[in-house]
Amino acid sequence: MSDVRHVLVLPDRDSAQEVAEELPDRFGVAEEPQLVRDALAGEDDAEDAQWLVVVEDPAGRLDTTALDAFASEYEGWLEAP
Repeated sequence: MSDVRHVLVLPDRDSAQEVAEELPDRFGVAEEPQLVRDALAGEDDAEDAQWLVVVEDPAGRLDTTALDAFASEYEGWLEAP
């Protein structure tokens, strides 16, 4: 089975950091999630940047429905693969 990578899209850095800190406890994620700033196309204003939390799921065991629900608690969502 190939490695699975989940991308959670969050509205701001604070939300992304909270999600990244919460993931190991809620989902048993072993690897440290990556935080990535995603500036919206054509936007120069840093306030319009979204933040991505990239979660490696080598065993493919994370529940995508639960991840999406978790992200929505922070006004975010799970990016479709």
